Amino acid sequence: EPEGVATSPDGRWVYVTCEGTGVVEVVNTATAKVEKELSVGGRPRAAAFLPDMSKAYVSSETGGTLTAIALPGHTIAKTIKIEGRPMGIVVSPDGKTVYVTTGRSATVVVVDATKDEVVGSIPVGERPWGIAITPDGHTLYVANGPSDDVSIIDTASRKETARVKVGSRPWGVVVVP
Repeated sequence: EPEGVATSPDGRWVYVTCEGTGVVEVVNTATAKVEKELSVGGRPRAAAFLPDMSKAYVSSETGGTLTAIALPGHTIAKTIKIEGRPMGIVVSPDGKTVYVTTGRSATVVVVDATKDEVVGSIPVGERPWGIAITPDGHTLYVANGPSDDVSIIDTASRKETARVKVGSRPWGVVVVP
């Protein structure tokens, strides 16, 4: 049951989260082979890489965790407890902050990527899942399924500045530069 797919900034690696087995598969793009499998907790949903390729992160919905993976060795560096059911992940362009949606907990959790610690949370709509950030890192967009809207968040103040109705049950969002 592959769920989430993320490509490293240099294009060398693809992380595939496998919901049924609780692992992330590390695929080498040069060989198209799985190089490693890492156990990351129940129902892993998404993965994201820091821009400098020092770490990657994987959310675990039923595990209630965010796993920090050290690169280039693809080893588990830290498991971070997240209140709620961690789903979508996005990393700030400067690589200092990781944002994680929490499904039924209706928040976006803010993680300091230098310490791998939760430093805050931002209330949003019902069951946030997909998340995206602008190239300048100033604005987050969060798809809130059952509330049929997208939250717009100012990253500096860590506050929702607006909600936009978008139709039935949005689950993802993309920012195009």
